[in-house]
Amino acid sequence: MARIAKKEKNDDLYKAVLKLKTEEEVYNFFQDLCTITELRSMEQRFEVAMLLNQGLIYNDILERTGASSATISRVNRSLSFGAGGYQVVFDRMKEGQKEETEQ
Repeated sequence: MARIAKKEKNDDLYKAVLKLKTEEEVYNFFQDLCTITELRSMEQRFEVAMLLNQGLIYNDILERTGASSATISRVNRSLSFGAGGYQVVFDRMKEGQKEETEQ
């Protein structure tokens, strides 16, 4: 998977996301930053990633999400050969669920 070279990206966006503290702040920031179409595309890709991570097959994911097979394939490649960002989030979500059930 091609990575964005350091000189090609602006770190300010990524640092800004780290400053957000609540789900509402994150939601509002992305509402301001992105168009509705961009948000829906990112939401769909993340849903596809979660379903692939759960072991669902392409046809079931297509039916559930309406994502194209090209989108599902791209997300699958990111899960397999990407930078590992999805897995970090999945692991932390799992940790959070575990902590909630222990309380």
